[in-house]
Amino acid sequence: MLMGSQSGLNTLTPCAACKLLRRRCAQECPFAPYFSPQEPQKFAAVHKVFGASNVAKMLLEVPESQRLDTANSLVYEANARIRDPVYGCIGTIRALQQQSQSLQAELTAVRTEIMRYRHENALAAANATTSTFMPGGFPHTPSDHRAYE
Repeated sequence: MLMGSQSGLNTLTPCAACKLLRRRCAQECPFAPYFSPQEPQKFAAVHKVFGASNVAKMLLEVPESQRLDTANSLVYEANARIRDPVYGCIGTIRALQQQSQSLQAELTAVRTEIMRYRHENALAAANATTSTFMPGGFPHTPSDHRAYE
C-alpha cells in the first residue's frame, strides 16, 4: 500500500479490503495497515469467513500494538476454516498433536532399540575380552572356569 507523504491519505492504491468492498480507502480505514493490496487473497478469506464489519470491530477492540498479530491470526483462522469448515485451525492443531505423539512413540522405539544394541554389543565385547584359553587349547569363559575349580 502506498500512502501519501505527509497526510496519511491513501492517494494511489486502496487496501485489499477497500478494493474488494469497492469503496474508497479513507485515511482512518481500519484495514489499510493490515491488508496490503499486494495480497488481496488474505482479506478475501477473512471477509468470506468473518465479514468485513466483524473484522473491523475485532481490530478496533484490541490495542493498536496487537492489531497486526490479530489480523494475521484472523487470516490463519479464515484459511483454516475454508480448508476445514467444521474444525478450522483446531483440526490442524489436532493433526499436529497426533503427528507429534506418533513421532514420540517412534523415537521411544528407536531409543529402546539403540539401548538393546548397545547392551548386546557390550556383552559381546565383554565376552570377547574375558574369554581365556585352557591349557588344552579349549576356550572357556569365566563361568566355565568355576566348573574347574
